[in-house]
Amino acid sequence: MTVPSSRADVAGPAGRIETAIDTPVGDVRGVAVLCHPHPLHGGTMDNKVVQTLARAFVQLGWRAVRFNFRGVGASQGQWDQGRGEVDDALAVVAAQRDPPLPLALGGFSFGGYVAAQAAARLAAAGTPARRVVLIGPATSAFAVPPVPADSLVVHGEADDVVPLQATLDWARPQGLPVVVLPGVGHFFHGQLTRLRELVLRGLSR
Repeated sequence: MTVPSSRADVAGPAGRIETAIDTPVGDVRGVAVLCHPHPLHGGTMDNKVVQTLARAFVQLGWRAVRFNFRGVGASQGQWDQGRGEVDDALAVVAAQRDPPLPLALGGFSFGGYVAAQAAARLAAAGTPARRVVLIGPATSAFAVPPVPADSLVVHGEADDVVPLQATLDWARPQGLPVVVLPGVGHFFHGQLTRLRELVLRGLSR
């Protein structure tokens, strides 16, 4: 069960960051900060894949925090080629640290790149995320860094935006498993329930 999403603003490096918070009923196990697809291609925090991720985390007792990158929705600032967007994600993470709870980072497409970059910077600072979940990460367009060995990576076999081969080539040097959904495209049309079940299963391990 969940209560309706609440909206809040977070102070970011380019100004106000708009967030939507989904909270489970009962004890909160952790906080999941979730990153949306490319802002210049219509990506927002209300993207259906990002909302599916949020529902999965909430079902497992995590508070899910979606947010709009700079220049999207009510968030201030403008597109910064992926650099400032990582700073935005870290600002949202910092705003969730009181009280301190286990942190998860997740993202879809461009948001997967941002989540991986944020995870790398937090790990380098000695405050690593507990879990990382990447859905169709933008491995063909951005320099996605390595992620922890227990990260969950899901990709559609028929992805025509980020070729599956690009993600396999990125994962191979890490020895990182990739969950491949046969016949599924980049936006997981008609497959959101299946995606949620995969995320639930992967996070429950």
